[in-house]
Amino acid sequence: MDNGIKCTLSKFADDTKLCGVVNTLEGRDAIQRDLDRLERWAHANCMKFNKAKCKVLHVGWHNPKHDYRLAQKANRVLGCIKRGVTSRSREVILPLYSALVRPHLEYCIQLWGPQYRRDIELLERVQRRATRLIRGLEHLSCEDRLRELGLFSLEKRRLWGDLIAAYQYLKGAYRKAGEGV
Repeated sequence: MDNGIKCTLSKFADDTKLCGVVNTLEGRDAIQRDLDRLERWAHANCMKFNKAKCKVLHVGWHNPKHDYRLAQKANRVLGCIKRGVTSRSREVILPLYSALVRPHLEYCIQLWGPQYRRDIELLERVQRRATRLIRGLEHLSCEDRLRELGLFSLEKRRLWGDLIAAYQYLKGAYRKAGEGV
């Protein structure tokens, strides 16, 4: 099974993991060659890989799937609010959005914050959708709805959070006990 495999291969019982860096075309081709080799080995030994159990794990700073999953999760929660709550008043929708949806979009944001405009827009779209739920604001532009509700764009909230984190770091809030003594 290991013959000719260039990427890292990990085996335990009936589980096989193939790991490799795919940040270039050569890396992509190398992992594809190894996958093809493993497929040929399985076929030669009258075995099959269970495609339902095969997964791809993207790890790294520029993982596009992370933003999409966050937006999907936040949109699902927003959909539950839309279907489950009959009132469309600001007094009902705004606290539900703030408590149930926005935390998904802002959790640990200083660590993974979106870098590309398309990713930023993907997250902002969730907030736009939430503000459109509120009765009486549907006809307003997104900026006007945010102003009317006293909200900031998620991008401005991220900047505000970054500034707070930088200030706390400079003031020593992140120092562990005994460090720097």
